[in-house]
Amino acid sequence: MLRRLVAVLLFCALALSAQQKMSVAQLKSVLRSSIRLNHNDRQVAEYIRKIQLTERLTHRDVEEMFQEGLGPRAAEELRKLVAATASLPPPVRDPAPVKPVPLPPPPSTEQARVIAEAREMALSYTKRLPDFICLQVTRRYVDPSGLEMFQLMDTVAERLSYFEQKEEYKLISINGKWTDADRWKLGGATSSGEFGTMLKEIFEPSTEAEFEWERWGKLRGRVCHVYRFHVRQAKSRWHITWQRQMQIVPGYRGLLYIDRDVPMVLRVTMEAVDIPPTFPIQEARTMLDYDFVDIAGNEYLLPLRSEMRMRESRLLVKNQVEFRSYRKFGAEAIITFDPNLEPIPEEKLREEKVEPGATGSVKPPQR
Repeated sequence: MLRRLVAVLLFCALALSAQQKMSVAQLKSVLRSSIRLNHNDRQVAEYIRKIQLTERLTHRDVEEMFQEGLGPRAAEELRKLVAATASLPPPVRDPAPVKPVPLPPPPSTEQARVIAEAREMALSYTKRLPDFICLQVTRRYVDPSGLEMFQLMDTVAERLSYFEQKEEYKLISINGKWTDADRWKLGGATSSGEFGTMLKEIFEPSTEAEFEWERWGKLRGRVCHVYRFHVRQAKSRWHITWQRQMQIVPGYRGLLYIDRDVPMVLRVTMEAVDIPPTFPIQEARTMLDYDFVDIAGNEYLLPLRSEMRMRESRLLVKNQVEFRSYRKFGAEAIITFDPNLEPIPEEKLREEKVEPGATGSVKPPQR
């Protein structure tokens, strides 16, 4: 799963060697991660020497990081930045957030009804999908430092066909260059289950998932019930494979965002729990967003974007997969690919605030 590790590390080392610009808040976030991961003091100091701050650093900032556990060499490099940034403007402080009055949770009977209806929709989801094709774009990132300073490794574009409830992939390009290579020989981290498998396994009665109310949420203008869920390892079917040599089936927990007006899942998150300490991958989590898509004049709830993250020691890998240009399946269906395709805007994926009395627009599901 993490093949070509040496090449990846070399790539990232070269990418990180250039001086980086960042705000004071970004620098503090990186340093806190290094403290948490027990990075070597000398290496952290060398990293700080390559930083170009865009804002003024103060002695108070240095003392704050030192008290949190920053090493003496790294702290000394920060003090040099205090002098070097004295003429820069101070950091822009975000205004204190105003906490909205939360909506009361729905009655327990309503919660049970929503879960039951979402279960029914999830278990029959793939049977209600039309035959279609779409463009799947996967951006794969790596970070050998463990500080979430991700570097783009490659961008893979594929033609995905969904016909008679079966998926078929055809590799189109890698980094904008056309190819007819075998997608299964690409190496690197991969994921699957976007077209109903993930939801089906959560809601399958034999999985015995436990659901509990979390809060109200809002995605893309639609108010959602948000539920926590947990699946015990004995009932799990989530497989995590390392380099095609070792495999585990961990338990997992996560969140379900269920549309308040139409009982369909708009987002699901999953995080592996109780991973054996002897397994190389120590963290694994994924998030999948759905949105309504028009296909031949009808609207269907289909995958919008998924994100998978894993950690092996300090090495982090991240895949962001986008689904675009849905078309009805047919001999005349054509998928065009723009090698300069921009990622889906983050604001379309960001959770919104739920105001008291909030309402959501209703779009009836295709049954």
